[in-house]
Amino acid sequence: MLSTIADYTRLTKDMGKSLTQVAQQPDVSRDTDYFLSHIGNVKTIDDFLKDYRLYSYAMKAYGLSDMTYARAFMRKVLTEGIATKDAFANKLSDTRYREFASAFNFAALGANATQTTQATTGTATQYVTQTMEQNAGDQNEGLRLALYFTRKASSITNSFQILADKALTQVAQTALGLSPTVSSGDIDAQAAMLTKMIKISDFQDPAKVTKFVQRFAAMWDATQAQTDSNGNSTNPALILIGGASSTAGMDTDILTKLQSIRFNR
Repeated sequence: MLSTIADYTRLTKDMGKSLTQVAQQPDVSRDTDYFLSHIGNVKTIDDFLKDYRLYSYAMKAYGLSDMTYARAFMRKVLTEGIATKDAFANKLSDTRYREFASAFNFAALGANATQTTQATTGTATQYVTQTMEQNAGDQNEGLRLALYFTRKASSITNSFQILADKALTQVAQTALGLSPTVSSGDIDAQAAMLTKMIKISDFQDPAKVTKFVQRFAAMWDATQAQTDSNGNSTNPALILIGGASSTAGMDTDILTKLQSIRFNR
């Protein structure tokens, strides 16, 4: 059985190297080259939505591939922007839409919306990260969840943000040993429970995020081991559940490394 902890350690001990390897894959490099070479020519929302290759790349970069078909919906997201409280994206519980509207802020910047770092190399970095997580999930769903939580952790400021994201919720529930059935309860009660069990401010500390994700990985692997038909497992995850010292290292300069990926042009 694959070890989530071992794979997580391998990828995150040098996240810059791991992401660069993904960025250099032929299909990723080719799509990124097209995006970076053409996004600057886009001046309007219509231009953006009409170029499917650019648009779908951007949608995947912000984790919205499953909504690529919904162009009218995304047009509204982009048209209203994020400047006002009543803007469409700000009313949606899913923060990915606000991130997308912020990256491609046509509402505020007009024809210059695609000239920003966030719209260009920032989006390319997001795309590579999403691809790495997707590739990881093809072999180990627990690894995909671990990487996703690591990436999103610093943006979490309250328990409701965790509950609004199915992947974050799954990681938190697994790490805390909670049954998925708790999700059927009152949302305020769920939030209060998470706030009591998790010190949300810890997610601003990369080292503490790593420990939390390690615990998730240990619980995930242990759960998978329990489904093994032979009933016995020597999975190293079980060691970490008992509170053993950390073995997986997370580079504290991860965000800097994410922004410094060199894409083939």
